[in-house]
Amino acid sequence: MASGFFAVLDDISALMDDVASMSKIATKKTAGILGDDLAVNAEKATGFVSNREIPVLWAITKGSFLNKLIILPIAFLLSAYLPTAITIILLFGGVYLAYEGAEKVYEFFFPHKEEHTEETTIVSEEDLPALEKTKVKQAIITDFILSIEIVIIALSTVVNEPLVTRIVVVTVVALLATVGVYGIVAIIVRMDDYGYKLIRLNDRDDSFSDKVGMLLVNALPKIIKALSVVGTLALLLVSGGIFNHNIEYLHHLFPQFPSLLKDFLAGLVVGLVALLLMKLVKRIFKK
Repeated sequence: MASGFFAVLDDISALMDDVASMSKIATKKTAGILGDDLAVNAEKATGFVSNREIPVLWAITKGSFLNKLIILPIAFLLSAYLPTAITIILLFGGVYLAYEGAEKVYEFFFPHKEEHTEETTIVSEEDLPALEKTKVKQAIITDFILSIEIVIIALSTVVNEPLVTRIVVVTVVALLATVGVYGIVAIIVRMDDYGYKLIRLNDRDDSFSDKVGMLLVNALPKIIKALSVVGTLALLLVSGGIFNHNIEYLHHLFPQFPSLLKDFLAGLVVGLVALLLMKLVKRIFKK
């Protein structure tokens, strides 16, 4: 009886070791998308009245948890009964990520004319709740697509493991993604508020708290911009990595190139092709 109990404990311990090691690998694989997820959500959670930032972020976080709840069972069923579908979804998701990355690069060189007018438009207080709902909805939809990629990439790293290990590892990575990303976003969007509190901490001018407060206030827009750049690079690198690792022809193409450069070029080329096709389709439908 005792030996059976200890055998069960030994099995659980071995499973936890496997889960811990595989979770590290899966988290590293999804780091690029997590970087983009962080950049996208930090951008979408800013621009609100100070007392609405955290409620908006909490609404997006709840939507993200719901997304994972929908995606995870479907992903596990596919991996158990139709594993080839995982690779197909991965490639389609890679095209979407490449398209998003290429679109950001394109907009950097050829910005939309209406962008400036949108920034200067004043929104009335009556329209704020509707605008807030729209931005939350857009953020949850974006999170849904990124969550699919996070789950599929995590699943692809443990596809040859037993089903129980797959379920535990991918669930852990998915939950860590949500908690980690939105936890960091919450800190980022409140930076300016913490800065203003430090500035008002005492009546002295140019005190240490004033300097730290101003540093936090001035750092917020720069961090958002930096995250946007990092997120764009992450999109192209992750998507390129998906193509290079899952398409045999691309995998053996240009073996003399460093892997990072190959991933970036593959992501950029596929993204630009997808962007051109999308613009062509839009133009046809407009006509």
